[in-house]
Amino acid sequence: MLWAVTVTGIGMGAAALVLALASEQLDRPALRAFLVGWIVVPYIVSGAIAWWRRPDSALGPLMLATGFAMGLTPLQWSVDPWLHSIGQLLDMLPAAMFLHVFLAFPTGRLTRTADRILVVACYGIALGLQLVKTLVGADPSSRFVTAANPGLAGVVEGVQLSLVATLLLAGTWLLYRRGRATGRSARHPAALVADSFGLALVMLAVLYVAGLASWPATDTVRLVAFAALGLAPLAFLFALLSARLARGAVAGLLIELRADPSKDLRGPLARALRDPALEVTYWLPQFTRWADENGRPVAAPQPDERRAVRILDRDGAPMAALTFERALEDEPELVDAVAAAATIALENARLRAELNARLQELQGSRVRVLEVGRLERQQLERNLHDGAQQRLVALSLELGLLHESAATDPKLRARLGQAKSEVSTSLSELRDVARGIYPAVLTGHGLEVALESLAARATVPVRLEVNLRSRPPENVEVAAYYVVSEALTNIDKHAAATSAAVTVTHRGARVVIDVDDDGCGRVDPAKGSGLRGLIDRVQALAGEVTIEAAQPAGTRVHAEIPCS
Repeated sequence: MLWAVTVTGIGMGAAALVLALASEQLDRPALRAFLVGWIVVPYIVSGAIAWWRRPDSALGPLMLATGFAMGLTPLQWSVDPWLHSIGQLLDMLPAAMFLHVFLAFPTGRLTRTADRILVVACYGIALGLQLVKTLVGADPSSRFVTAANPGLAGVVEGVQLSLVATLLLAGTWLLYRRGRATGRSARHPAALVADSFGLALVMLAVLYVAGLASWPATDTVRLVAFAALGLAPLAFLFALLSARLARGAVAGLLIELRADPSKDLRGPLARALRDPALEVTYWLPQFTRWADENGRPVAAPQPDERRAVRILDRDGAPMAALTFERALEDEPELVDAVAAAATIALENARLRAELNARLQELQGSRVRVLEVGRLERQQLERNLHDGAQQRLVALSLELGLLHESAATDPKLRARLGQAKSEVSTSLSELRDVARGIYPAVLTGHGLEVALESLAARATVPVRLEVNLRSRPPENVEVAAYYVVSEALTNIDKHAAATSAAVTVTHRGARVVIDVDDDGCGRVDPAKGSGLRGLIDRVQALAGEVTIEAAQPAGTRVHAEIPCS
């Protein structure tokens, strides 16, 4: 059927040539026939191909109807009065059909109210006023003349041309607005189609204005306008060819994904869909949320005026979502082909995203456990400071007063002195315990002062250098404090060192800690809970700890802790 329709359309172009050459009223009849054929044949061929490629779309039949409507207008060149009259009556119909097919691209249906109003108005003016103009004798030879009134016919014709030109320009504006709203990039083939449609409408409007104003260059304008009208379906054919080539590139996508199944999918998919801004998100059913390829939570993909969303399912459940420029909705076969080719890779990527999300959840739980422990230790230190330490201090003072008042009893005085000494020792030990539970000096004075207190209590001379741009977060300060504390403790107990050096600096968004000694250099974190614990503490904050031999002798503990 489509072959028959196509052959018929080409035959109409040939018939137009015959009618033009047989007419004695046309100037340059061959050129007139060529211009009509230049429009009729591309619309017929493009409509047949569009109907064949996309049978569910109404665009193909609409383009065919437009081509046939244009093919009927040369009937006005016929010497047969009835054929001539029918051709005159249909003279303005193609203008409305051009507007219809351009605004209905790519589905063939008018989805916006403004488009419907514009197209219906254009049909009404093109057919209604043409009928009125014919009835009042715009063409005296027409068989449909009922009351010849050339003056009224001229007025109706002027109104008709003015209104149709205005509606065509309004359609051009709607096409422009639609292109901006969908974010269609200039490199997209659909953008070329839209631009050719807009150019055709503008030139057709200019042609009607030129005829209304009797411009001397009307014939030249007609030539350009008809050329633009014929280019529009050719641009559409180019878009179809480009879409087919793009679908052919899906084979390359399969090869690329098979060569490296673990690679980031966004790049290959963006190239296959010709959308550099493509976004790929994954549904994580265990977390009931959307995430990126790294497992980080993202907002649920939502379509808007510029971006469209395609949800990809796996066994009836959402698996991934592609967010792409809305112009790609003009090529559903391409999106379907890419989605089908990447289904397995997308499922693997979703599993990797879920694994990354689990790792992040584990990392977060480690941080939360450390934070809860830090707060509990801090609270315990405060309770010891405000409770037991204060009572021991009061008891020590009371024993001191009793010791002074017992001057007459040397034996009692000696026992009170001994008791006061024991209380002072207990108070000192309790303070050491509280300091080990949580370094309260950190909260009040910061990391540098806390490290100075550590260096002062060390059994070897410690050279301390703290150079921080600003005070780090408290959890980072606590981790850095324990790194230095554990390292100095290890030096005191095992290194047989004569000196140590502690350096704390900022490097970008990280706090860097280095503890060096000149001892024997035998350190194994696996054999002690202290160093293993500080490594776990730092890694819970996404930091790193390395323990290696220093030069020329000794050990270096190096830690980096992010401040974020």
